[in-house]
Amino acid sequence: MNTYSPSQDQFTPAHCDRTFNRIGYGAMQLAGPHVWGPPTDRAAAVAVLRAALDAGVNHIDTSDFYGPHATNQIIREALHPYTDELTIVTKIGFLRGADQSWIPAASPQQLRDAVHSNLSNLGLDALDVVNFRAPGLDGADGSPIGEALAVLAVLKKEGLVRHIGLSNVDAQQVAEAQRITNIVCVQNHYNLVHRGDDALIDTLAAQGIAYVPFFPLGGFSPLQSGALNEVAAAMDARPMQVALAWLLQRAPNMLVIPGTSSVAHLRENVAAGALRLDAAALQALNAM
Repeated sequence: MNTYSPSQDQFTPAHCDRTFNRIGYGAMQLAGPHVWGPPTDRAAAVAVLRAALDAGVNHIDTSDFYGPHATNQIIREALHPYTDELTIVTKIGFLRGADQSWIPAASPQQLRDAVHSNLSNLGLDALDVVNFRAPGLDGADGSPIGEALAVLAVLKKEGLVRHIGLSNVDAQQVAEAQRITNIVCVQNHYNLVHRGDDALIDTLAAQGIAYVPFFPLGGFSPLQSGALNEVAAAMDARPMQVALAWLLQRAPNMLVIPGTSSVAHLRENVAAGALRLDAAALQALNAM
């Protein structure tokens, strides 16, 4: 593959003053096991973040409930003061229980507290993008989200939040949110073998809204496929690079945020942007 910089492929969402290089970085893996506590090697986590920016990444996905607090604190240690080009996208709507559980937390006060917690741990006066992570532990549950979005709209008017996004939502919830405020991005579970959002991706693309798949490489259970391996071998690439390339070719509004705690894997992920899948490769992958 040729030398590649993420800045060669960008997307600017509608109603947004931030331009995203389409390959970003997801910081969840910087926390300890099960996204709990600090990492076993804090210096390595700092090194990965700095390597991401050196490689041309200009947006990082995080949350103060990763750790909790640990991931944002590491981002601040590694990158503060932040460059003007860097966009930090965080999410609110959940808390972590002492038993490491994930607990919906969407009352007005909980949302306000979460924004201030992210601000404090990141060392910011305002958050670039805040995604409301809707309830539903196993995917979008269709529950009303208007009250939560109204709170975020107020926080935006107060200058604490610049842009608002959504996570773990369906098309109806997106429409509900858009009746209250502009939405710049949607972050849902999507990858080569988990394609339930195909129609939503196309709708958002037509509206100029970014779509950000979480678990783009399968999450805690990496993608496994003979077809994926065959395409990768033919292209002299790694399977996970091909999986990322497929996402980038799926739609122009797609932003990918693969996470890793390894500088070597980070560089492989970024290099995936140079891959171009031909018609035969796309046909094989689409048939998975």
